[in-house]
Amino acid sequence: MRKRLTWLLVTLGIAALVRRLKRRGRHAEPVVAAPTDDPADELRRRLAESRSTDEGENAPTPPETTVEERRADVHDHGRAALDDMRSSGEEP
Repeated sequence: MRKRLTWLLVTLGIAALVRRLKRRGRHAEPVVAAPTDDPADELRRRLAESRSTDEGENAPTPPETTVEERRADVHDHGRAALDDMRSSGEEP
C-alpha cells in the first residue's frame, strides 16, 4: 500500500511540475525587436572619425639615433645599475 501511495504522489508531483513549466512557457516575456541603430556601428563610426583626425597629429617621427646607439645606451645604463647594486650590497 505504501509503494502505491508513493508512486501516486510522485506521479502527481511530476504532472504538476510539467503543467507549471508549460504555463511558464506560454506567459514568457515577448521578444523585443532589436533597434535599427546598432550601438556597435555608432562606435565604429566614431572610432573611424577619431582615427582620421589623429593621423596628421600623431604621425610617427623617425628615431634620432640608430638601433646600435640605442642598444649601447641601454647596455651602459644596465651596467651602471648593476655596478650600483653591487656597491650598495657590499656596505654593511
